[in-house]
This record gives sequence, C-alpha cells and structure tokens, in this order.
Amino acid sequence: MVNRNFKKADLLQGLDFVKSGKVRDIYRVGENLLMVSSDRISCFDVVLPTCIPHKGEILTKLSVFWFDFLKESVPNHLISSDVEKYPADLSRYRKALKGRSMLVKNATPIPFECVVRGYLSGSGWKEYKKTQTVCGIKLPAGLKESDKLPSPIFTPATKEDEGHDMNVPFDYFADKVGLDLADQLKNISLSLYEKASAFAETRGIIIADTKLEFGTISDGTILILIDEILTPDSSRFWPKEEYVSGGPQPSFDKQYVRDYLETLDWDKK
Repeated sequence: MVNRNFKKADLLQGLDFVKSGKVRDIYRVGENLLMVSSDRISCFDVVLPTCIPHKGEILTKLSVFWFDFLKESVPNHLISSDVEKYPADLSRYRKALKGRSMLVKNATPIPFECVVRGYLSGSGWKEYKKTQTVCGIKLPAGLKESDKLPSPIFTPATKEDEGHDMNVPFDYFADKVGLDLADQLKNISLSLYEKASAFAETRGIIIADTKLEFGTISDGTILILIDEILTPDSSRFWPKEEYVSGGPQPSFDKQYVRDYLETLDWDKK
C-alpha cells in the first residue's frame, strides 16, 4: 500500500516533481502539469498525520464532474483525467495515477482564494457574532448560525503555501490584483456558485460555501479556473433534508474533523 500521507508517493518516483501542496502533488509533463490527489487531509491549513483511503479519488472525480458542468461558464485547466489518454511517458505510472490524477494546463496562479458564502458558517459565523460583518461586509442583525444569507457574498482570502490563509477585504484584494480583474473574479465566482448550488439542491445537497482558484494562460490574456472545484476539501456540503438553521449542520465535508480539533488543546500549528 502506498503511504500517501506526506509528499510524493514512492510509486511516482522518476516523474519531474514540482511541489507538494497540502493534499496534491504536482509534476511537470512537457508544457503541462500532472496533479495527483493524495489521501491526505488538512484542517486549519495543517496536514494531519492520518490519511483517508480513496479520498484522492473522490476529490478528483468531483472536480472532473464540476469542471465539465461549468465549462460553458468559464474555461478551466483540465486536459484529461483518463490515464489511457496521457502521454506515453506516463504509461508505467498508470496504476498509481488511475482515478486520482488530472493532466492540466500550466497556468500562472492568481495568489488568492475566491471564496463565496451562501450561508453563515465557519469563520464567517465567528466574525458575525463579534461585529455583525463577514470579511468586512455588513450583514443584517439577528442572523443565526447556518442561516442562508440574503444573497451570496464574495470574500477573498490570501493563498499561503505555509501557514494560515487569511480573509482580506475586497479593497485589499483589488489593490493587489487590480480593480478590473478583482471585479471579474468576483462576478465569475458568484455566478459559478449560484449555478452549482442550484444544481446541487436538485440532488438534495446545500453548498453552504466554496473557494475557487483561478490562473492565467497565454501570457496572462486568458483567465481560467484551476486546482480543484466544489469538493469536500474546498466547500461545505449539507444534506438539504436535514437542514435546520440555528446551529451546526450535519455535513458531507471535513467539518466534523474541524469540530473535533476545536475540542483539543492545540494551537493549530
């Protein structure tokens, strides 16, 4: 059994390794990249020491589904997730790559997470209790935990390779990436969330919030969706039939792990 807890798997030795993220390992394949989803799990931006078997396969399948579902709304980096269609140089790795990898375009990442929140939960709920705002956005008084917001809100966050990602005001985001691009990313993110959440509800799932990542190709002239999309690692999924506002919700994501970790005497480092 391959230990996919940390860094690259032994079965992929010999590939042109680029870097390891919290969950994914990235390799260079010609002009493109190979993203391999491990079975690692991270919470509060820390990789935990226990893996979840087949987690990487689920993340990959969900991302592939959503990239296809939303491709008419915005282009994305996916070239193929079918190992039989990968370059011949990867044939010896097919068994290790099958089901948990994507061949993608090599984009220049925009170093922010584009977060959309449709419900009041997580760090947004913590902030709201103190200031009646979420990432500086003023919200109506009297909202309860897990309440549906009057309309989805866009709350960007920094993308950190090490340490914790940080929520930032839209003005800070716009100052760093430029106002035109910031507005474009906001509008696209809200549109993708609304389209995806409407579909998910027909399948009995509430998408409470999600984070999206974008990059550019062709010398920065084309904006595309990158990384993963609408997985349990990047979104909160709630069963619609069990939803009752006013407290935490049962979930199909890793919130239960966060909840457990919050009970520990741990500094999240």
